[in-house]
Amino acid sequence: MSRVTLITPKSPPPAPPPQDLYAKRKQIYPKLAHGKFRTVKWLAMAGMLGIYYLVPWLRWDRGTGVPDQAVLADFAGERFFFFGIEIWPQEAYYLAGLMILAALGLFLVTSLFGRVWCGYACPQTVWTDLYIWVERAFEGDRAARMRLDAKPMSFNKAWRKVGKHAVWLLIAFVTGGAFILYFHDAQMIAQTFFIGEAPLSAYWFAAILTFTTYALAGTMREQVCTYLCPWPRIQAALTDEHALNVTYRYDRGEPRGPHRKGESWEGRGDCIDCKQCVQVCPMGIDIRDGAQLECIHCALCIDACDEMMKKVERPTGLIAYDTDIAVARRAAGMRTQYRLIRARTVLYAALMVAIAALMAWGLLNRGTFEVNVLKDRSPPYVRLSDGDIRNGYTLKLVNKSGEAREMSLEANGIDGLQLEVIGLEATEAGRIFLPVAAHGVDRYRIFVTVPQETAGGRDHFTLLLQDTATGELHGNRTSFMAPGD
Repeated sequence: MSRVTLITPKSPPPAPPPQDLYAKRKQIYPKLAHGKFRTVKWLAMAGMLGIYYLVPWLRWDRGTGVPDQAVLADFAGERFFFFGIEIWPQEAYYLAGLMILAALGLFLVTSLFGRVWCGYACPQTVWTDLYIWVERAFEGDRAARMRLDAKPMSFNKAWRKVGKHAVWLLIAFVTGGAFILYFHDAQMIAQTFFIGEAPLSAYWFAAILTFTTYALAGTMREQVCTYLCPWPRIQAALTDEHALNVTYRYDRGEPRGPHRKGESWEGRGDCIDCKQCVQVCPMGIDIRDGAQLECIHCALCIDACDEMMKKVERPTGLIAYDTDIAVARRAAGMRTQYRLIRARTVLYAALMVAIAALMAWGLLNRGTFEVNVLKDRSPPYVRLSDGDIRNGYTLKLVNKSGEAREMSLEANGIDGLQLEVIGLEATEAGRIFLPVAAHGVDRYRIFVTVPQETAGGRDHFTLLLQDTATGELHGNRTSFMAPGD
């Protein structure tokens, strides 16, 4: 009798633990740097913040009935004021031109000096720098902040943390409050905001800017530059081997390693691997690893490295603004070359000059009066009881000057045409006079009637307006619709 052996199946191996696809943020404790680039950053921060907070309070006399704020986006009045320049909605192409100039300027600076905008002038950098300064004032420099975070909660730790966040929130609120001053009269908002009489939009935008400033500059910091901002990806297409970037000169620094006083420097590089460049970096990266997406080119690593080079009695400039091709040529024992003037920089500069010249020509030669005629779409025409055909229009008159005008209106181009302006009577001579306010937009409702004998299909006529004081003529040709079209 055969024996049957039962084979018990092996249990499946345990499932591997789930992989964590999200890396938690590692807190960065940037150390305070000392040197020329840190000084430039202090000056840039003070200048940028000063411009942002103070510009809405600048006054510019434009006469009665017009805001006297130097810089104001007046959506209620449908205008944008910038000192002596007044931009109307139909001139939005000037704002588009300014944005194009700003973009080209950013392209030019990046192609010359890398991400210098990110390191010195970007709002995220400026406010983060300010927040770190406040943090350092409450908690101390790098080592002190690290020790404080490692300690358990205590009264000393609590008041420092609460004080820091309170000042952060105050800065965020002032930032949001300053933002709304660019869209409303600053003096009026200052008087009505805290008593609840300001426009609802002012409270909404102040709250939004308060939250975003606190969140981005206080809690997210380098994550904004690394993950949210598209500029690090774009700038890679704008730089080349000739662009000046914050660069670790590996041809001089390698091989690196600790160095003791009195030891020879033969057979080794100048980098003593002190990691001071890493400790001062607000992005927490090591510039010695080469070009990196996170690097904002703030140049604080240059200050930190220069300070250490002086201590070990070596030449400064181990980390400096340099080009990739210069470093490579020195490493190969070749003569360095610097080419700031090249095809892309010339192209960006030429485009900026051309667009700026075109905008300046337009501003210097633009008129102060515009006429727009908007025809009624529904109904396109009306047949009166006597058979005549009538079309309705809205006449829009834009007076950009600081003086009120009186315009004489007439129409011609179709036989028997009769013109009527709602609310105004024609003179005995058949002329109609339209008052036009200074710095304003006036709208008039007009009717044009044509006898049925001459009305048929689509025809055209011209509305003529003449300034009664200067004799200046303005015309607008528009269509007249009748049955049979």
